[in-house]
Amino acid sequence: MSVADRFPTQLVIGGEQVNAAAGHTFDVENPATEQIIAQVAEADAGDVDRAVTSARAAFEGDAWRGMSARQRGAAVSRLGELIVQHKDELARLETLNNGKPLFESAIDVNLTAETFKYYGGWADKVHGETIPVNGPYFNYTLREPLGVIGAIVPWNFPMSLAAWKIAPALACGNTVVLKPATQTPFTAIRMAELGVEAGLPPGVFNCVPGQGKTAGMALVRHPQVDKIAFTGSTEVGKMVMREAAATVKKLSLELGGKSPNIVYADADLDAAARGALNGIFYGKGEVCAAGSRLLVEESIREALTAKILERAKKMVAGDPLNPKTRLGAIVSRQQMESVLAYIKKGKDEGAQLLNGGERTPVDGKGYFVQPTIFGGVDSQMTIAREEIFGPVLAMMSFSGGIDGATALANETIYGLAAGIWTRDIGKALRTARAVRAGTVWINTYNIYDAASPFGGYKQSGFGRELGIHAIEGYTQVKSVWVDLT
Repeated sequence: MSVADRFPTQLVIGGEQVNAAAGHTFDVENPATEQIIAQVAEADAGDVDRAVTSARAAFEGDAWRGMSARQRGAAVSRLGELIVQHKDELARLETLNNGKPLFESAIDVNLTAETFKYYGGWADKVHGETIPVNGPYFNYTLREPLGVIGAIVPWNFPMSLAAWKIAPALACGNTVVLKPATQTPFTAIRMAELGVEAGLPPGVFNCVPGQGKTAGMALVRHPQVDKIAFTGSTEVGKMVMREAAATVKKLSLELGGKSPNIVYADADLDAAARGALNGIFYGKGEVCAAGSRLLVEESIREALTAKILERAKKMVAGDPLNPKTRLGAIVSRQQMESVLAYIKKGKDEGAQLLNGGERTPVDGKGYFVQPTIFGGVDSQMTIAREEIFGPVLAMMSFSGGIDGATALANETIYGLAAGIWTRDIGKALRTARAVRAGTVWINTYNIYDAASPFGGYKQSGFGRELGIHAIEGYTQVKSVWVDLT
């Protein structure tokens, strides 16, 4: 089997591919075929300790610490270049793990590579400052790395969400232990392997696939881990906070969302319809920032609904490995059953099912769910309040202009993202100011760039990934005083 065809199945610790010490493995399933395609080494607390020990030694060692910032940045950028070189392999692995279409996986790979290249350029631009203090003193600051970073990522964007953490952490001089989701370990392991090829010293980038309750929590609890960077559900994020308190770890948490996509009556309705579908059905709705609540001004409700349904009825799930497929498989049977349970809950609570709502296997197999749209949704319904993490859109109407739209938009415990559709730029900017969300898109949706910060308000978490703000999250400031007398 060639490198391009193989499945990465081992832990990466200290720059080497190794089995779990206890010899345990877990099955990896292709959600589009329901077939077990590999057994991957399952890290336990002992393996996590090995990885953290390796990362700590690398952090303290001369090979990494002795690199100039520019050399360190070159290695991080080189990892981005290697990801581009292995684009086809990585996109295929991502699709086989996650069930997303190959088309989407290719986008993820590009964003991943761009993130490493962007932060490679930041490495020699992280610096302190001089401060004009009172008295005969020279005062300056140093911005130093935190140490060992534990990165825990979910299964929806396994590569890009890992890169959002790993790239700035490495650029700042930290070392990393990555714990990917058990559903999607392939590309995480492969990235760690490529990190060695890129010139990262042994132990700088480790990967320990395993269960969240064992490997994940061992990483959170480990006293030699200086920060946990976590992306996942709000429920698990709260557990991470509680467990991290014992060692007073630094945290950044990117958690759940129930993002509003607001359409005003003066919007371009064709563009809004396209944006609404992209906002919820891209990535099968398994997107933390998915526009899962479509808030439509009452006077255009019927017109916009007709345009959305016309487009939605043309969306058909297919083989994710087919380059023409645009709607893939839900990541697992468990997640599919959760989505179907929410759909049933929506019907039971009185929402009007306008489209979809059923499982639709492809060639008799796979965890595929139709694009599902509910109308007549009330803000107190479960499907309007809880994160479904699937292809389910809840349509709600509002009146009262900006006040009515933002009151409904903010009626949630979450605050990750929002969309606004209007031809009136003043109205758009006033709405953007009033909506409590970390990212607001105006007349577009689901746009990301490594230079622009991303993170949540309220129970969507805290801290920011990407941009200069991530640099702040992977460094600490030291103040140095010099007596000049």
